Amino acid sequence: MSGPGDDGVPRGVAALAAARVEVHFDGACEPPKGGGVATFGFVVSGAGLYHEDSGLAVRPHVPHATNNVAEYVAAIRALEWLLGQRFRGPVEMIGDSQLVVRQMKREYRVRAEHLRAYHDRLEQLTREFARVDFRWVPREENQHADALSKRALADAADDATRHRPRTPVVVADESADGDEGPGAPPER
Repeated sequence: MSGPGDDGVPRGVAALAAARVEVHFDGACEPPKGGGVATFGFVVSGAGLYHEDSGLAVRPHVPHATNNVAEYVAAIRALEWLLGQRFRGPVEMIGDSQLVVRQMKREYRVRAEHLRAYHDRLEQLTREFARVDFRWVPREENQHADALSKRALADAADDATRHRPRTPVVVADESADGDEGPGAPPER
């Protein structure tokens, strides 16, 4: 039976449009505060799709090579991949970065200038989908994406060491990334 569904949309198309995709995303950086090597990892599953990817988030040893940038890049790369697959349905973005999740949910303002472009790009990408929800989970519930970002870090370590700059790198102030308010735990 390949006729139209109850709402006039062909059955296969209606099922795909309603299918939700889950994206687990994570980033890693050594050293965590930046100036070293920042990597990303993500896993996409659902709606007949499965894909995982990892790699360098930004060029090694630049000041904005921070853990928070790596987390943003992971989410951006995942949504870009979905767009490349022509998927425009609902997406649940799942990550252990309180900063990225809370900034995307508008619970925190983006105060760190070096994060603004990443936040704006991620926000722009979310408008391409039927709906994008962000959900924070503890690291234990994000192990696959975490492992991918850590593996990318290990893979990049030797090459990054060979290309380490001779002059010290000025690191962005990660403590000003969120609008956590007094008493809130800082982002890792």
